[in-house]
Amino acid sequence: MHTTPLAQAVRAEMPRARAELAELVSYPSVADPRQFPPEECEKAAQWVADALTAEGMEDVALLHTPDGTASVYGRLPAPEGAPTVLLYAHYDVQPPLDESGWVTPPFELTEREDGRWYGRGAADCKGGLIMHLAALRALRADGGVPVGIKVVVEGSEEQGTGGLERYVEAHPQLLAADAIVIGDCGNFRMGLPTVTATLRGMTLVEVAVRTLEGNLHSGQFGGAAPDALAAVIRVLDSLMDKDGNTVIEGLPVDGTWDGLEYSEEDFREDAKVLEGVGLRGSGSVADRVWARPAVTVLGIECPGVVGFTPSVQASAKAVVSLRVPPGMDAAVAQEALIAHLEAAAPWDARVSVTALGQGQPFRADTSSPAYTAMAEAMRAAYGREMAIAGQGGSIPLCNTLRATYPDAEILLIGLSEPQARIHAVNESVDPGELESMTLTEALFLRGYAETWDGPAEG
Repeated sequence: MHTTPLAQAVRAEMPRARAELAELVSYPSVADPRQFPPEECEKAAQWVADALTAEGMEDVALLHTPDGTASVYGRLPAPEGAPTVLLYAHYDVQPPLDESGWVTPPFELTEREDGRWYGRGAADCKGGLIMHLAALRALRADGGVPVGIKVVVEGSEEQGTGGLERYVEAHPQLLAADAIVIGDCGNFRMGLPTVTATLRGMTLVEVAVRTLEGNLHSGQFGGAAPDALAAVIRVLDSLMDKDGNTVIEGLPVDGTWDGLEYSEEDFREDAKVLEGVGLRGSGSVADRVWARPAVTVLGIECPGVVGFTPSVQASAKAVVSLRVPPGMDAAVAQEALIAHLEAAAPWDARVSVTALGQGQPFRADTSSPAYTAMAEAMRAAYGREMAIAGQGGSIPLCNTLRATYPDAEILLIGLSEPQARIHAVNESVDPGELESMTLTEALFLRGYAETWDGPAEG
C-alpha cells in the first residue's frame, strides 16, 4: 500500500470521485438526438463546466462545435517557467444497447459484489474526467499543481462527427500545450500500467440498396424478384474472405504488430467468445486488432423477427465501420470501401453509399521525454514497468492535435482495461484501477514539471 503523502491524498479523493462519477453517469449523454434528448448532453456539459469552475479554473466555457454539440474547456495558468499539460476526456457515451442485458440500470452507478462500479461511461470516458479532477485535487492537497493545466472534455467523441477537431483547427491557440494526456484508453490488463502507442483510424459509411418500387408477396414474386435485403447481405459478405479477413481492393491486409503480444487465449477470455466458436481472420491476434484494417457491420435496417411479413424487400440499409491501422490513410481507405460496396451489389441493384464519419490512425513517439516521466510515474504507482500496447479503437482528435501542435508530446492512458467492457452492456470501472491511474497521473504531472527543460528550439 502506498504511504506517500501524494498517494494518501489520492486515496482521500476516492469517495468524492465515486459520488461525482455517479452524478455524471446519471446523464444519458448519448450525442445522437435520434436516441436520447439533446438536453441530456447539455446537462452533462454544464455539470463538467461547473466542476471545472469549482476547481478554480479560468476561462471555463462551452465550446459550441460545428457538429452542433458542446465541448467544455477550462485552464489553470502555469507557474513561472513551468510547462502546460492538456488533459482530455469526453462526456458523451455510447448508447446502452439492450437495457435488459444490464444487471443494474445503465445510467445508475452501482457497486456489485465484485467491487466494480457499473454504469455507462464509468470507464469510457466519464471516469477519465474524474481521474483528471482527482489527480489535480490530490496535487493541490500535497503542495500544489506544478504545471499549467488545460482541460477539454469533448461532447461527441463516440459519434465521430468531428466537431472538436474542426473547432481546434479554427482556434489553434486554445489547446496549445507542451504535453497532452488523452485519458480515453486504458491498461492492457488490469494492474498492468500501459500506454497506448497506436490507434486505428476509422471510416463509417451507410450503404442503401433499392431493387423494387415496393415490397412484394414472397409467394407470388419470390424467386425472381430481386430481394434488397438479400442484396445487402451479399454486399456485406463480400467484405470478408472465408476466414474472416477484411478484403477490400487496394487495402493491404498483411500488417504485423511488433511489440506486446496478445495471446488467443487471453483474447477469447477478454472478448467472451463462446466455447467452440472460432476467431475471424488470420495472423496473430495483435496483428488483427492493432495492425490491420478490420470491417465490422454495425447495423442493418430490415424487418424484425417479430412482426415480419412474407415479403420480398424493396429496400434495405446497413452501416459499416472500417478500422484503419497506422500507415494507412483513412480517406483513401474510405474511397476504397465505397468503391467496393458500390461494385459488389448483385442483380444490378441500385446502391448508394453515404460517408458518416472518418478519423485518421495515430502513432505516438514513445521515446519522447514525457514518456520517460510517465514510465517513472507508472513504476511508482503500480510497482511494475510500463507496458506499450496498441489499440484497435479510434480517437480522431489525436491526429488533429498532432498536426496543430507538432511539438507537443501526446500520451494515451485511461481506465478501459478488458474487464471494463466498454461499448458493451454492463460497462464498469475498477475503483482500485481508478485510484492507481489517478496516482499515476498526479505523479506524471509532478515528474514532468521537475524534468522539463523548456520548449524545443525552432
